Amino acid sequence: MLKDFVKASKPDRETMQTALKKQQEILAGFQTKIKEAKLPVMVIFEGWGAAGKGSVIGRVIRNIDPRFFRVRTFAPPTREEKRYPFLCRYMLEIPEAGKFEFFDGYWMEEIVNGYAEGTLSDKDYASRIRSVNTAERSLTDNGYLVMKFFMEIDRKEQKKRLKALLSDKNTSWRVSPEDEDQNKDYDLYEKIFDRYLTDTNRSTSPWYIIDAKDRKWAELQVLEYLNQGIDTALKNHALAVPILQNTFPLVDMPDLKDISLRDKTVSDEEYEKQLDKLQKELRDLHNELYRRKIPVIIAYEGWDAAGKGGNIKRITGALDPRGYIVHPIASPEPHEKARHFLWRFWNRLPKTGHIAIFDRTWYGRVMVERLEGFCSENDWQRAYNEMNEFEKELSDWGAVIIKFWVQIDNETQLERFTDRQNTPDKQWKITEEDWRNREKWDLYEEAVNEMLKKTSTTFAPWHILESNDKHYARLKALRIVIDACKKACREQ
Repeated sequence: MLKDFVKASKPDRETMQTALKKQQEILAGFQTKIKEAKLPVMVIFEGWGAAGKGSVIGRVIRNIDPRFFRVRTFAPPTREEKRYPFLCRYMLEIPEAGKFEFFDGYWMEEIVNGYAEGTLSDKDYASRIRSVNTAERSLTDNGYLVMKFFMEIDRKEQKKRLKALLSDKNTSWRVSPEDEDQNKDYDLYEKIFDRYLTDTNRSTSPWYIIDAKDRKWAELQVLEYLNQGIDTALKNHALAVPILQNTFPLVDMPDLKDISLRDKTVSDEEYEKQLDKLQKELRDLHNELYRRKIPVIIAYEGWDAAGKGGNIKRITGALDPRGYIVHPIASPEPHEKARHFLWRFWNRLPKTGHIAIFDRTWYGRVMVERLEGFCSENDWQRAYNEMNEFEKELSDWGAVIIKFWVQIDNETQLERFTDRQNTPDKQWKITEEDWRNREKWDLYEEAVNEMLKKTSTTFAPWHILESNDKHYARLKALRIVIDACKKACREQ
């Protein structure tokens, strides 16, 4: 893309000043429309060192109410940040609906520098590109406007600017070793930049190359593209997004009605004996997982009163409390609802060597949100593929992903609901919402069957825990967790 870039003709000073004023007014006028439409806008600036990214951002944001934007920069990842998936620290910074987020560098810089320095292999580079393209498509599918600008200057101009910055003690800190490396090996970096831009140029989030030699001219180019992008996004905001085909290998799953429950039992004596044995084995495995820096994600879904809480308690009873966290997932808070539906789960991932247990998960999108009308049909239909992509990202990072559906029959649920309602110490466990959900049993069963069939992938399969007998389900869960963790340790 860089080698094919043809600079637009720069207007004369008077024409430029008139055009700038017009575009500034247009952007200022868009603020209310963006807020009303709840359109989240990500504006990403990349480019050569000293190309003027910060300067242009400063000029653009003067036209926006400071309550509705934030400017974010990224330093090289810390040791702690490297213990999470590559995308994680970037996804956590996406804007809320109706607001702007300006990025002085985003994930491009980390990838390009790693590749140029040789710390990122061709295989790793290709993997990161897939991650970026998937993430950007998922963002735009979920209503985000992603505008990407590459600030272009030639080698001579860059050298002049770096020299000027270094000559002043108040600005010399702005020149990084990477900036100097870029100018020294300009041709090499140009090839890497060109490859990255080509590999990540998509119709839903295209690259705009900006002639950045003149700062006012650069500002005008950015404003024109940005305003065009916002105008198009506002027109498209309410339109349905195409549903993508699944591209991941799936594991065949039974319908819930075909799962045998009454014969899945264990005696009290056998339960106590096996529980002690399995918890000891998991306790030892937890130490090995930490030593090998293997992250584990255990996801629980299931019927109300199916026994998820007791099941989780027997898992955590075998773990070092410093090495795990349980996330009870309720309805999203306003600041969570205002972002991509997976944002609050990116925010709760474990670091390497640690375990995160989710009591309800991202699958609420295709169950309660689907059935209660909290999202559109297009939203939940797209979500199957988006959740598979999310789990593939985690699996490629090295996470062990264990997903449990805790299954009981209708009669057992009624018995447990009635027991909770009639027992003072248990009444806090039962709500009117539980009774309302029970009336929709058949609808939920249909939704769960579809979820299991469309999201039980080879890298993150679903496991059914037959839980009419809670003891049986607890032992089965422990065995599945142990087997999955052993396998991960063997394969590392």
